[in-house]
Amino acid sequence: MIPLHDDNPTSIRPVITIALIILCSLVFLWQVSLGANGFESAIFSLGVIPATLLGDKVLPPELTLLPPALTVVTSMFMHGGWMHLIGNMLFLWIFGNNIEDAMGHVRFVVFYLLCGIGAVFAQALPNIDSTIPMIGASGAISGVLGAYLLLFPHARVLVLIPLGFYSRTLYLPAMAVLGLWFILQLVNSLLADPRAGGVAFGAHIGGFIAGMVLLPLFKRKGVRLFAPSRH
Repeated sequence: MIPLHDDNPTSIRPVITIALIILCSLVFLWQVSLGANGFESAIFSLGVIPATLLGDKVLPPELTLLPPALTVVTSMFMHGGWMHLIGNMLFLWIFGNNIEDAMGHVRFVVFYLLCGIGAVFAQALPNIDSTIPMIGASGAISGVLGAYLLLFPHARVLVLIPLGFYSRTLYLPAMAVLGLWFILQLVNSLLADPRAGGVAFGAHIGGFIAGMVLLPLFKRKGVRLFAPSRH
């Protein structure tokens, strides 16, 4: 199930959401420009490695560009492939504008970064010895999804449902789309082997919960939770 659009209008231009999409895209193009070896080196240098962030492991000098604490932020703007980037930016484009509208530009930036930080630690703390780098905006975007669920559960989301050689589109309530997404993250987290790498489902869960917890602190006064659908 792939979200394509929501029917939730905004009252401000989502300049931060657009800026985040542009920044992530530019960073990925920079990664690609480095070639295969440089691409991998950049991931190790600027991604979060739990064993260096929370443990006693140290990167080789040629890969050490920043203190490990700063990679918590740099990792949010890096991606491992085109589909990783496109999927994340699609979710950010659909759901981020409404959260920016509900918070204002400056608060949304802080909220986004805090959700990303929360996501990193949700993934890293249970895997403190892991030397697998973590990258991607999905943890921060998961926080956006958690906030959206609390603010606009009744908003309609147009989704694409692939069914083999056939696919169809239909509108579903945001609570169904995001609720199912979160359940899938929980299930996949239970089934995944954290030592094997792959998708950081723990970061998705941590970011989603962080977004729900932080939302009341960042939304503008007068913005209601569980708002009815707007057309």
